[in-house]
Amino acid sequence: MIPLFPLNTVLFPDGRLGLQVFEVRYLDMIKKCIAGDEEFGVVVLAQGDEVRKPGQQEAIATIGTLARIVDWTAPLPGLMHVTCLGTRRFRIASAEQLKHGLWMADIECMPDDMAVPVPGEQQDVANALGTLIRSLQQRGVSESQMPMGLPYRLDESGWVANRWCELLELDLPQKQLLLAQDNPVLRLELVQDALADSGYLT
Repeated sequence: MIPLFPLNTVLFPDGRLGLQVFEVRYLDMIKKCIAGDEEFGVVVLAQGDEVRKPGQQEAIATIGTLARIVDWTAPLPGLMHVTCLGTRRFRIASAEQLKHGLWMADIECMPDDMAVPVPGEQQDVANALGTLIRSLQQRGVSESQMPMGLPYRLDESGWVANRWCELLELDLPQKQLLLAQDNPVLRLELVQDALADSGYLT
């Protein structure tokens, strides 16, 4: 079983996630993951609040992404700043919430995206992402502050789609559907529609 961190956000493979951790259930979890060099699961919180409240009922999504801790600091007792990287998508087989509030789950890892080239019909989506990356670089944004990490795989359908999924202001159900989509080219096509609707593509 792995520990879960339910959030009001969707983590995609190769995506970066910054966390400010202060609840005891998650401080203990993060410390154990660091000590054991283990991953935890990030899932959407379908019901409830991120900070636990007495009597609150929580419900979680059934598909999430494993997160690997790549950096952390503890500026104050009882507070940790953690940077994570999404690794593999998973489907929850069974889950239970422990007495102190931490969710634990048996999971089945989903297949990684195949490295499918960006089709010509969606090349404008990759070009728009490349333009955004270059503009951030020209503005002096450091690698550690970039919204996506190296290598920039602008020729891969899944990678390009996932980065736009993180950047676009889509609602959680939309992002969750995109995460669950196994075909990276279809995910890219759906992102292209969202970009066109948002006015990013001309």
